[in-house]
Amino acid sequence: MTATQADLQIDRPSVADGAALWRIAKESGTLDLNSSYSYLLWCRDFAGTTAVARAEGGEAVGFVTGYIRPEAPHTLLVWQVAVDAAYRGRGLAAALLDGLTARIAAERPITTVETTITPGNTASERLFTSYAARHGADVTREVLFGTGLFPDGPHDPEVLYRIGPLTAS
Repeated sequence: MTATQADLQIDRPSVADGAALWRIAKESGTLDLNSSYSYLLWCRDFAGTTAVARAEGGEAVGFVTGYIRPEAPHTLLVWQVAVDAAYRGRGLAAALLDGLTARIAAERPITTVETTITPGNTASERLFTSYAARHGADVTREVLFGTGLFPDGPHDPEVLYRIGPLTAS
């Protein structure tokens, strides 16, 4: 952790964090916002593959959500990463991603991290390509969900970033 992150703690979420995760996602301005109910469920059912950054008072100020793909048990799919506006620019998203993958790797082997990024989301592109570089991994990209698959109106394609094999920390 850098000195600017020293006052923050990264740990697993509890159900009580669901509302904060929903708020942070909503205020991000870039994430697809899920229902508040889904963030509560996520904090209950996927706490083991989710990380929350907490400020000194214990409030959630950032998060990364993910899950182990059932069809690929050595692959972590990262669903969303968001940091409260007041805490951006401190490397917190990278610390969350590194912390989460280190925690999961201590419990089970993971060789690949996947995520989807819409074209033009340069912050996410930088986050995940720098993650790959830190971990000695290659990045491949392919469209996972094209524009025409989304039933609720115009949506940019979701490009799958596959990072692996993971070798270094």
